[in-house]
Amino acid sequence: MRKTSKKAAEEKAEREKLSPGERTRREIYDWTQSLMAALIFCVLLFSFGIRLIDVHGPSMQPNLYEGNKMLVSNLFYTPKAGDIVVFRNVDENGTEKALVKRIIATEGQEVNIDFDNGTVFVDGVPLDEPYVSEPIYKSKQDFIGPKTVPEGCVFVLGDNRNSSHDSRSNDIGMVDARLIIGRVYAVVYPIGEIRWVR
Repeated sequence: MRKTSKKAAEEKAEREKLSPGERTRREIYDWTQSLMAALIFCVLLFSFGIRLIDVHGPSMQPNLYEGNKMLVSNLFYTPKAGDIVVFRNVDENGTEKALVKRIIATEGQEVNIDFDNGTVFVDGVPLDEPYVSEPIYKSKQDFIGPKTVPEGCVFVLGDNRNSSHDSRSNDIGMVDARLIIGRVYAVVYPIGEIRWVR
């Protein structure tokens, strides 16, 4: 602590010896260094850790809507059931898209869906899903259950079950966890809808 105070005092004394012009140049240089360091930190953080991604389509209503901007991060993230995630998917035209869905089951778990009662089962237990817009009564797509989630994969569904293209379809199927861009933590736009996402 004393060394730090002594060093600060020495720097102050050195600055006072400088002419006003040199002092101004020194301060501008110090501020520029600080701003550059902050800018580099922000670029690295947003390039490798945090992203802003737009919601497209109605598949996650009533929790996420078209045009919402989501704060997504993969820092220290391990996929788990219940998380809303964004992952890369290549459609039939070879176009890569970022899709947002909720993880229902992870590797080794068994998924089944009773389309008559609108109930999703994981390992034989019916899920309590207060986040869905309505039960999964239609839109069976290609799903024939029960299905076991392979190693390194997750099974995903949209919260708007009857208007979502997800793991029920062979086009998406079980999602390789390596394709997950990150977990959705918050909605940051529009301003009036800023909130944490669960």
